[in-house]
Amino acid sequence: MIDRNTIQRVMDAADIVDVVKEFVTLRKAGVNYKGLCPFHDEKTPSFVVSPSKQYCKCFSCGKGGNVVHFIMEHEQLTYPEAIKWLGRKYGIEVHDKEMTDDERQRESTRESMFVLNEWARDYFSDLLHNNVDGVALGMGYFRQRGFRDDIIRKFQLGYALPARDALAKAALAKGFNEEFLVRTGLCYRTDDGRLLDRYHDRVIFPVHTVSGKVVAFGGRILSSDKKLAKYINSPESEIYSKSHELYGLYLAKHAIVKANRCYLVEGYTDVISMHQCGIENVVASSGTSLTEGQIRLIHRFTENITVLYDGDSAGIKASLRGIDMLLAEGLNVKVLLLPDGDDPDSFARKHTAADYQAYIEAHQVDFIRFKIDLLLSGAESDPVKHAEMIRDVVRSVSVVPEGITRQMYVRESAARLGVSEQLILSEVNQLRRENGADGVARQSAPAEQTADTAGPSQTAPIRQEVMEHEEERLLIAAVMRFGNRLIALEDGTGVTVANYIAEDLAADTLEFRQPLFRRILQEACAYPAADGEVDPSKSILQYFMSHPDGEVSGLAMDLGTDRYVLSQRQQEGYVADEDRLYELIPRLLHDYKNSLVRAEMKQLLQQLRQPEVAQDSARCVEIMRRYQELSKVEQQFAKVLGDRVVSLS
Repeated sequence: MIDRNTIQRVMDAADIVDVVKEFVTLRKAGVNYKGLCPFHDEKTPSFVVSPSKQYCKCFSCGKGGNVVHFIMEHEQLTYPEAIKWLGRKYGIEVHDKEMTDDERQRESTRESMFVLNEWARDYFSDLLHNNVDGVALGMGYFRQRGFRDDIIRKFQLGYALPARDALAKAALAKGFNEEFLVRTGLCYRTDDGRLLDRYHDRVIFPVHTVSGKVVAFGGRILSSDKKLAKYINSPESEIYSKSHELYGLYLAKHAIVKANRCYLVEGYTDVISMHQCGIENVVASSGTSLTEGQIRLIHRFTENITVLYDGDSAGIKASLRGIDMLLAEGLNVKVLLLPDGDDPDSFARKHTAADYQAYIEAHQVDFIRFKIDLLLSGAESDPVKHAEMIRDVVRSVSVVPEGITRQMYVRESAARLGVSEQLILSEVNQLRRENGADGVARQSAPAEQTADTAGPSQTAPIRQEVMEHEEERLLIAAVMRFGNRLIALEDGTGVTVANYIAEDLAADTLEFRQPLFRRILQEACAYPAADGEVDPSKSILQYFMSHPDGEVSGLAMDLGTDRYVLSQRQQEGYVADEDRLYELIPRLLHDYKNSLVRAEMKQLLQQLRQPEVAQDSARCVEIMRRYQELSKVEQQFAKVLGDRVVSLS
């Protein structure tokens, strides 16, 4: 973790206009600067950079933040990586907190391996462009695949000489350590102690991390010898885990964000050919089964993914499990089956980007629909196979985390499979209960109520699992903006906003559902004692905006900046939020708890409509009793809340 003082030094040194100008053409617009948004396609500039406030925002797509968040979003870096990026730009040394000897050794090893891989990338590339065999054999292969020179350089493709130890000798002559040649997988030792190249006589495909470091290599054979593996890939190492890397992501990340969609293919050449035809939001699993780590990488950039299959692919059914994992991660999954005889590579070489995109739009289908059609084709006349196919579809539907989407899949599956919606729903719910994904909330005994209850801490215990997100978001926004401000109590004492909210929720045995929100509230209650490096002169909002945890700082930037700017006329008689905390905070707490009550009442009504509940009179009575209790609480809230709406400006 980077220490807070270093983060603050970087934040103080970095000028957001200076940084954004590296990526966006800015023009002066009053006290601010304006340009075309780098995060989505637009013709009219709506991206505003404020030098006085040191933040940027697109008033079309909504993306923006401080200088760190801009670099995180634009370069797709983590928070520490963005701080280090800015540190390099402004000449500030950024180190993690004091490391142990073992940690320093591991870090030194990793850096040495990355340096060696970068040298190897340049070595292979130089051979491809300047060596006689490289030009004749390596470049000949790439030309045969139809790759242009600019694409070959873009993907940093290369060539390895036929000699079994050419790279080993060249690396040792450059002073590289034998140990790291083996640990990176560039070389291996034979039983008789010889150091040999792993990729000899192959064309080379470097594999990059999301931030652009060369982490591994893939090598394709040029001969037709069937005894040799067609592809050889780097073994796993301290710097490379194939389950956490996707080929092409480094070059695709900006296009994925702009298009808000990722195309998933299988191999290196699929990615390269699609880039060459103009479709850049594409990555490859490189022939391996999809992993959770790879899926989370995709989810960092988009929620929408289209999986492209060869027209004659025999392994579609075998790969369906990977798509279930995409669904479970909350991604919206579509599938495209290319024409017979084509794969993403060959199809790209035959079509322009516009034609390819048009084909995708016309032929991609929702995954559940695709799966049903695929499995139905072999099970129409066999009842046993048909039943198993239904169970297979139900398993896919059951992993979808979002309730409304899952319900839509239940409805469509029932219609296409010719079975009752209730049967599908029952099986889905059973699977979710077995897998612990049902999200069923536990009932707690209601507290005794009095008719004149008005205080927020005297309401019935409420199940937070069915809360509305907006009210919780407004409360945490108040914590981040005003958490260390005092609210006067009736006895003449004062309490901070953060502690007022925490104590009020605790009195009703409530806590924020979001773990991140709970952590922020806890830290705000301890501010400024939460960190010995905190500068007491800084506001609590500045504290959270420069937080080492990028998730926290990003949220602070999003919730902590004013959404609207009042004109001079509007400012007359306007009372700022910080001057009405005595009214605002209790009001937000009331709104939050009222949302919990209404959500639970809605859930209870839905339960009453379920056939199995309607037939259970005891269960119906229990639900109605609970509903009436909550109805009384809602009426009490209505007296307090009235028709007014209070929100953070």
